[in-house]
Amino acid sequence: MPAALKAMLPGMASHSSTSENRLARETSPYLLQHKHNPVDWWPWGPDALAEAGRGGKPILLSVGYAACHWCHVMAHESFEDAATAAVMNSLFVNIKVDREERPDIDQIYMAALHHLGEQGGWPLTMFLTPQGEPVWGGTYFPKDARYGRPAFVDVLNEVARLFREDRKVIDNNRTALMARLAERARPEGKVTLGLAELDAAARQLANAIDPVNGGLRGAPKFPQASLFEMLWRAGTRNNDARLLERVELTLERISEGGIYDHLGGGFSRYSVDDKWLVPHFEKMLYDNAQLLELLGLAFQRTGNPLYRQRARETVAWLQREMTTPEGAFSASLDADSEGEEGKFYVWSLREITEALGADDAAFFAHHYGVTEAGNFEGHNILNNLARVARSEADEARLLALREKLLARRAGRVRPGLDDKVLADWNGLMIAALVNAGIACNEQGWITLATRAFDFIAEKMTRGDRLGHSWREGRLLFPGLASDFAAMIRAALALQEATGERRFLDWAVTSQQAFERHYANPDTGGYFLTADDAEGLVIRPAATVDDATPNANGLAAQNLVRLAALTGDDGWRARVDRLFDGLLPIASQNLFGHMSLLNALDLRLRAAEIVVTGKDAEPFVTAALKIPFIDRILLRAASAETLPATHPAQAKIAAALETAAFVCVGEICSLPVTKPEQIAETVLAMRK
Repeated sequence: MPAALKAMLPGMASHSSTSENRLARETSPYLLQHKHNPVDWWPWGPDALAEAGRGGKPILLSVGYAACHWCHVMAHESFEDAATAAVMNSLFVNIKVDREERPDIDQIYMAALHHLGEQGGWPLTMFLTPQGEPVWGGTYFPKDARYGRPAFVDVLNEVARLFREDRKVIDNNRTALMARLAERARPEGKVTLGLAELDAAARQLANAIDPVNGGLRGAPKFPQASLFEMLWRAGTRNNDARLLERVELTLERISEGGIYDHLGGGFSRYSVDDKWLVPHFEKMLYDNAQLLELLGLAFQRTGNPLYRQRARETVAWLQREMTTPEGAFSASLDADSEGEEGKFYVWSLREITEALGADDAAFFAHHYGVTEAGNFEGHNILNNLARVARSEADEARLLALREKLLARRAGRVRPGLDDKVLADWNGLMIAALVNAGIACNEQGWITLATRAFDFIAEKMTRGDRLGHSWREGRLLFPGLASDFAAMIRAALALQEATGERRFLDWAVTSQQAFERHYANPDTGGYFLTADDAEGLVIRPAATVDDATPNANGLAAQNLVRLAALTGDDGWRARVDRLFDGLLPIASQNLFGHMSLLNALDLRLRAAEIVVTGKDAEPFVTAALKIPFIDRILLRAASAETLPATHPAQAKIAAALETAAFVCVGEICSLPVTKPEQIAETVLAMRK
């Protein structure tokens, strides 16, 4: 045994009663939490290493601390499970360490894990020789194989086999060990989707992007937000600039193309050509919601003012033309007016000259592609696809000219407004206003979102259940799965942005109703219609995305967030059942299930951040700067603000000052005591 290890070993407690393991005589609260495990735990000490030496058994070292959420998850899944414990007891000498009590031991084996090329964090799970020398390890291992990760028992059996049969592999060939575990994680005949598969799908998708105009190659072009979110997630996950640039190119071309209304704001449904020039002129609430979120993400990363400008103009359009007197949002604007598609939006050079005068009209025409001949059936669709350079003075001049033309356009016959309020489309817009509002530092957008949410929560619900459509005081009831999924997502976005507990309470109550009336036991997902809705020949249960994300994909994201925000791991178990049932279906058509794949990325990589203490606002601000697609923020001023069973209770009790506790994926860090260290910690844990 190395001398450095001998020097660390304290005295050793003897065995306790059959109902308790050796940890019962320890003083560490963390170790005492494990005293009733069926695992034959040893505390660190010479007796434990002597036991390993006598039997020639390898050591399984498990290091954690009381405030580590994923330490408790692994304990509940595996260490409290009699069958798993039996394998551990048979094959290993099992040692449990409280890293706060023994930081020296933790430091040695955490450094060893880093040297092995593995991600550090807690829980720390290391396999040692009987002499205490580190061989291989990891952090959290799931009880069952899932998402390309081997089951904990498979890891135990494979490591123990190599110790018995091929020590050279253990000593010299970590690659072989990893290959065997990869086989265990992806058994033949079973569909497995994990980060490797997400990365491969993203690379394939990137090759289908038009390198000049963005979007998928060819025409027509649709602003498929879930698809571009998937690319964005992969680019962020792998620090792959190529993937991020594909999304940025698309957003730039959409923002400068004719699909965007350069006078009034807002995006049309799609482009009939391959350059984003000629739109189908109707404006849908759901398209604008999804694009607003993407613009916020892109601005947050790049600081490109174009993205924020388009976001601001789109929200201005939403307020001016789409907001109902009650504060909710209308469904759509028609493409036609006076029986002609696009007539409201297109211009002739003569009309622009009459409105602006010759000099200003020439200046405007140069910047917006206006010609005598026109670019659409003899008319002009305003655009800046030529990317004409503009100075600050040019921008100011163009703003005044756009306002003049917008006022002139207001005198035309307007397209029809469909002013019904749809809960699902409103949910998408509410969440978009919150997420983009945070990214663009626009508090007013969150206020706008809150007003819309309150209308739906008050006027479009009966008890704990949502309706689908509201107009002139009449509610179409019951709602659809899409209504629950989108509105729960909106509530959770508002919870993270404001810290108001009422939004989380509403989300939990609504999710429980969603489970009662829409859950599909055959797939783990959800039916589109309620169990007491008007009888149809069959209950629809499609899983593919349409112009909007599929309800199952949104619901999966909600369940991940609910697990973190409530501390109830039952929600995490629920989303894992959903993935178990739907990922095999999705594997047959990955690109039809982008929202589900985006939810899987959140499940595997979310940064869960708990902020506690009196001076928490700087920490909250810093946490919110992490993009919403893979950040979950819980504010907890005191333990009393959380459910009694919430795992963050231990974090708060352990905090002597304002701090943030960060878990990424299924690995937890030490407390973060400076706001500026939150992003650094998340980034370091994701490398």
